[in-house]
Amino acid sequence: MAVVAKEIILLKVSGQDKLGVTAGLTSILATYGAIILDIGQADIHDTLSLGILFEIEKGSNSGPVLKDLLFKGYELGIKVKFTPVTIEDYENWVKGQRKQRYIINVLGEELTAVQLSAVTQILSNNKLNIDSIIRLTGRASVVEKEEYPRSCIQLSVTGSLLDKTGMTSSFMDVSRDLNVDISFQEDNMYRRNRRLVCFDMDSTLIQTEVIDELAELAGVGEEVRAITDSAMNGEIDFSESFKKRMALLEGLSEEVLQNVAINLPITKGAHRLMKALKYYGYKTAILSGGFTYFGEYLQKELGIDYVYANQLEIKDGKLTGNYLGEIVDGQKKAEYLKAIAEKEGIHINQTIAVGDGANDLPMLNLAGLGIAFHAKPKVKESASTSISSLGLDGVLYLLGYHDRHIDMMQE
Repeated sequence: MAVVAKEIILLKVSGQDKLGVTAGLTSILATYGAIILDIGQADIHDTLSLGILFEIEKGSNSGPVLKDLLFKGYELGIKVKFTPVTIEDYENWVKGQRKQRYIINVLGEELTAVQLSAVTQILSNNKLNIDSIIRLTGRASVVEKEEYPRSCIQLSVTGSLLDKTGMTSSFMDVSRDLNVDISFQEDNMYRRNRRLVCFDMDSTLIQTEVIDELAELAGVGEEVRAITDSAMNGEIDFSESFKKRMALLEGLSEEVLQNVAINLPITKGAHRLMKALKYYGYKTAILSGGFTYFGEYLQKELGIDYVYANQLEIKDGKLTGNYLGEIVDGQKKAEYLKAIAEKEGIHINQTIAVGDGANDLPMLNLAGLGIAFHAKPKVKESASTSISSLGLDGVLYLLGYHDRHIDMMQE
C-alpha cells in the first residue's frame, strides 16, 4: 500500500478582526481534507492574530489550498502568510510540550512595562518558554478613574526548572522593588480543582485585630497591641501571647462585643470573593486565633461553612480574662484544615489557606496553595504565594478566573 506524502504548513493571519474569518479559512481547509494539528487566536483592540498549523497531502492539494487561502485573505481584508514546517521540527516541538508546565500570575492595581519586563526576564533566565499570555481582569478606562483598580495577567510557561528556589527569590525581589504580586504555581490537576478555602480572620477577612479593639475599649490598648505585634511577627509563642492578652481584658462588658461585631471592617474584595466561591461550589472556613463570637458573625455575613476560633469565657455579663477549650494556635489551624478536608473528601492539595501572621504559617505550608495576604515580612518570605496589592478577590485570579466568570454571577 502506497504511503501518501504529507506536508505541514503554518498559516499565520493578522489584521482587523471581523466576523467570519476563522469560518472562512477553515472551510477552505476542510475542502482539501486538511488535518488541524494546532490552532490559536488572540484579539487585542480588534486586531486579530490567528495561527493554524495543518497537515495536508503533498502535490495536487498543497498548491491550490494556499492559493485559495490567499484569495480568501484578500477578500476579507486580512494578511495571510505561510511557513512550511518539517516533520522533524514538528516532532521536536511535540516532544517539547511534554515538559513541566507552570502558571505565573502578575497582579497589581495597574501593570507596567517595567514590571512585566522584569518578570519575563526572570523566566528567560530560567529557560522557561512562554506559551500563552491572557488578561484575567477587564480592560480599564484611561479616562475614568476606577474606585477599585485591579489588573492581572496570567502566563502559561513550559520548561525544565532547575532552580525553583532561586527563581522564587528573584520574583520576591521584583515584587518588593516594583510593588507587584507574582504567583508561581505548577499547572497540575490540583491547581484546576481546588475545593476548600480556609481564611484567617483578623487582618485577613477583616481589616483589624479584634483583640486590639477590645483592649482599647478596656483601656489596655497599648499593652495588648505590643503583644499582638510580637506574636504576629513570630517573636513570641502565640499561645503565650494569647493568655497574656486575654488576662488584660478581664472585666470588659459583653455589650461591647456586639457593638464591635456589627462594625467589623470587612476587607475589600471579601464579599466578591465569597459570592464567587459559593457560586462555584467551594467550601469555606474561618480558622482563627481570634474569637468565635466574631467569627460566627462573619459566618452569617459572608456565608462561610465552618468556623473554628477561641471561645471567650463570660460570667455575669463580663469577660473573665479566661477562655474555654483549647487555644487555636498555628498548629491547631493546620489540624482543622486537614480535618475539614477529610470530612469533605477533599485532597489536601485541593485546599487553599489565606492568612497574614506567623501563626498562619502551618496552615499556609500545609495547604495545596498557601497565600500570604498583606502579610508580615516573615510570612511573605515563607509562604509560596502572596497578595499585597489587591483585595481578597485577588485570590480568584490565582484560581484562573476571569472577571467575566466572576461578575456574571454577581449581578
